[in-house]
Amino acid sequence: MTSESGGPRCDRGAGDAAGHPAPREHDSLRRFAGIWCRAIHPLAATTMSPDEFEGYLLPLAQRLSAALRSSPFDTETAYEVGAALVDAQCTEPDALPAILGIIDEHLVSCSSPAVPDAEPSSQSSSQPSSRPSGESFAGAPDEPLPDGPAREPLVGEEARARCVRLQHALAAGFVRELRERERGEQEAISRAALAARNEAEKALHASEAKFQAVFEGAIIGVGIAGLDGEVLVVNDALARMFGGMEFFRPGRNVTEFVHPDDVPGAHELYRELVNGERDHFRIEKPHYRDDGSELWTNLTVTLLRDSSGAPQYQLALAEDITEHRQLRERLRYEATHDELTGLPNRTLFLERLDQVLAADADAERFGVCYLDLDGFKAVNDSLGHVVGDRMLKTVAERLQRCVKAPAELLARVGGDEFLALVTGPSAQADGAGLARRMLAALAEPVRIEGRELRVRASIGVVDGRAGEIGRAEVLRSADITMYRAKAAGGNRFEIADADSNARVIARHSLTNGLPSALEKGEFFIEYQPLVRLTDGTVRGAEALVRWLHPLHGVLGPDQFIPLAEDTGLIVPLGRWVLEQAARQAREWRDAAEDDASLRVNVNLSPCQLSHPKLVADTVAVLEDAGLCPSALCLEVTENDLIGADETALRPLRQLADLGVDIALDDFGTGYSNLSYLRRLPVSTLKLDRSFTRGMQRAPADPVDVKIVEGIVSLAHTLDLAVTVEGVETAVQAEHLRGLGCDTAQGWYYARPGPPERLHTLALADAN
Repeated sequence: MTSESGGPRCDRGAGDAAGHPAPREHDSLRRFAGIWCRAIHPLAATTMSPDEFEGYLLPLAQRLSAALRSSPFDTETAYEVGAALVDAQCTEPDALPAILGIIDEHLVSCSSPAVPDAEPSSQSSSQPSSRPSGESFAGAPDEPLPDGPAREPLVGEEARARCVRLQHALAAGFVRELRERERGEQEAISRAALAARNEAEKALHASEAKFQAVFEGAIIGVGIAGLDGEVLVVNDALARMFGGMEFFRPGRNVTEFVHPDDVPGAHELYRELVNGERDHFRIEKPHYRDDGSELWTNLTVTLLRDSSGAPQYQLALAEDITEHRQLRERLRYEATHDELTGLPNRTLFLERLDQVLAADADAERFGVCYLDLDGFKAVNDSLGHVVGDRMLKTVAERLQRCVKAPAELLARVGGDEFLALVTGPSAQADGAGLARRMLAALAEPVRIEGRELRVRASIGVVDGRAGEIGRAEVLRSADITMYRAKAAGGNRFEIADADSNARVIARHSLTNGLPSALEKGEFFIEYQPLVRLTDGTVRGAEALVRWLHPLHGVLGPDQFIPLAEDTGLIVPLGRWVLEQAARQAREWRDAAEDDASLRVNVNLSPCQLSHPKLVADTVAVLEDAGLCPSALCLEVTENDLIGADETALRPLRQLADLGVDIALDDFGTGYSNLSYLRRLPVSTLKLDRSFTRGMQRAPADPVDVKIVEGIVSLAHTLDLAVTVEGVETAVQAEHLRGLGCDTAQGWYYARPGPPERLHTLALADAN
């Protein structure tokens, strides 16, 4: 945009729309460029004067400043700046650390927080520069910058984080440009060396002159050795890499350059080359200098032959990649270690585990401990994540002290999850021993900000033989075993057990199949008759849901109802059961012309009891089926109502007021006070079968008789009917009739079956 006079329009403290920095920002960047120049110029091989070099750096500083405040943040400019510095001959070994040091110390402070009116860049920061090698991106000091990303004020940690990323990108661009230049020079040298060798067949002296020119002028290290390995001559560049020409003292042999971190097979490659079996090889090789420091090189060794083709010399070309290697190792460390605790992370642990589990692994056996802190979420929720992080660091330090042997590895793989690996012939005992040590180490409370925090952990221990089990199975078994320890009360460890794992896996399979089972119509209902004891007539039935599983056959409710409650599917499943039972009750009543009092009992789960639409859904089901409320009885277990307040009881009261019967199921198994029955909206007690087993054979257990007699008397006093479950013999049925029980159900009368067999009673003792 322009003002009426046609000049650039600038807001105070901001750059203009074309990308020019604001005056104050420009002054700060000039100071930054000056500091940068004074630090780098002595280290650069440039022919520019200090003033010219400072002028060269200013637009680079402007680009970095703009990139620092770009929105979205884009590191592409830093790649280009790194390449431009190589173009300026800033290629000495100490130049890159000086470049990054000045950026680290001064870039953020010298960058104005102004926000120019510029459009965001669409260029992705993830793509490397496509600029041809050698093309400069630095312009004159006052040259307008191209439109770039919008800039935004930055302060604090965000500015520092962006600055670090710009340093990484600049270093990468610098190294990449340097390597491209050096690779080109290396290729030129190689071509020249080859040409010199060919020319040697025609004119030996001319060949030597050309090779000597290349040899002395190369900026990468060049050395020649005999086939016996004795170093014959090296150029100045190679001598500088190794700390000086004195490193290559007379009699020095390349076989002395062996390093513990040499790539596997390096010695074999060298042997093949000097024997004439290969013409060249290329490897990344480490070396020790005389002062003990380490040098990493990209080393190419070529075999030189005489005019007859016989091996004569070996030519080595070495590129110093130490800084690149250090940067790569740093990035590798950050990618494989946990930032908070410094422990190996999940990536590094899985790499090590894969090595141990490989069929050709050295370790015969392995053990894995999967540790999860008990109740750690409560620490974060109540005391905050700062306290939680300090607690995790303390826990990590204690656990690390438990890992003693070189073959043991501890990693943090999640928020409060840790994995430990042990190897060796006694891995099973070692894994259990490590679990004991870890629990003991966590027994002492963690003291943070004057608080003593108790630390509890559950550990699953898995062991096995290398090559016989995969990573996924190991981790799944460890996870299952750890949760088994939690289910047992926590603060303990459990050893993996194949049967327990199989049960958990089967349970998981059923859980996954539940949602689709309802959609596919795999559930069905069987009905068990409720018989009036005074005359033996059928007064109704209890609806019992079954699952016709495609693999496991018919499953009873005890096998899938708990899973449905855990997943929340119990609510739609319970409504489906209620709908089916209500329709069936209506059909029974329509068919029973002489007796329309048949009712159906349906079980309610705790999730259904607390569901806000329980009353509305029940009323809707009754209306859709055309069934009067008195024909429905909802069964609730005693344990579900123990301690229930008035809010929890309100839905049952509303249903009872509508005429729906409420039965208290499994009565006698809980710990409720009998007087508590007076405030419950129930009309029937279903006596648990444990109280009547002593009556199945004559003579009846007198204690059971007295207990049942007392319960029946109390129930009738409170105007409650009594239903007995689990009646299996005629003797038992007769005893219960004599004690005044109202209705009964059990295998003596009939097993659960289809609705058309409701009135077909077996009246036979169960086997």
